Amino acid sequence: MGRLFVVTLEGKIYSCKHCRTHLALSEDIVSKSFHCRHGKAYLFNKVVNVSVGVHEERMMMTGMHTVADIFCVGCGSIVGWRYETAHEKAQKYKEGKSVLERFKVSGPDGSNYWITPEAHVGGSDADDA
Repeated sequence: MGRLFVVTLEGKIYSCKHCRTHLALSEDIVSKSFHCRHGKAYLFNKVVNVSVGVHEERMMMTGMHTVADIFCVGCGSIVGWRYETAHEKAQKYKEGKSVLERFKVSGPDGSNYWITPEAHVGGSDADDA
């Protein structure tokens, strides 16, 4: 295995809740209205220090998408997913962007989110992006 280089961010940072590896800046948030099976999720223009898993077709709340899970390079935990392709024209803005699940990351103030009773069991996606 090669040497691991980790990007260090400055500003209001979202990080892996397990190992504190920096993942994204609050200024790169596109939407906070996304949902996943564990509750809230945020759509980001840019994330760092993640590896991208296998592309797969998933039926989300807003239609069919080609997505890939994203993993923290520090500890290997799944922290969200990346939109590779949106099959519906209205959803094309998601392509190339990543979603971080709030349950799996710490916020800029060090806060963690916990699974909420009303968390979705079905597909992950935005209600209103």
